[in-house]
Amino acid sequence: MKTYMAKAEEMDRTWYLVDATGLPVGRLASQVAKILRGKHKPTYTPHCDTGDFVIIVNADKVILTGNSKPQERIYRHTGYPSGIRSITRGEMLASRPDRMVERTIKGMLPHNTLGQKMFTKLKVYAGDRHPHEAQKPEPLKVQVD
Repeated sequence: MKTYMAKAEEMDRTWYLVDATGLPVGRLASQVAKILRGKHKPTYTPHCDTGDFVIIVNADKVILTGNSKPQERIYRHTGYPSGIRSITRGEMLASRPDRMVERTIKGMLPHNTLGQKMFTKLKVYAGDRHPHEAQKPEPLKVQVD
């Protein structure tokens, strides 16, 4: 019996809507990364983008639990000499909650061009409104065990 290998033109993409109200940011990110990669489908192929689109609303209502302390610092570099910048997790959650969720999910995707392509299928919004009503997204319940 031959092993099935998915092709990009054969993929049927679905749009999912996730409400992030009261969810821990790490648990939310791991579930969404699984959907973006396509691991929830029986046609999953590691070298092909088989995932679906995900819209996350109410990103400003996620919570930090466990080792994600609000006073812990997040570092980034601008690319220029002495261009190190830092911000605490609590400040980032207060000022740009959509960036906080995006950054967490991006870290759970592959760190190559395939992961970059998967990341473009993620849409995160701080409030409860989004401009993707025409795609008729299916609501998705994230398991928090």
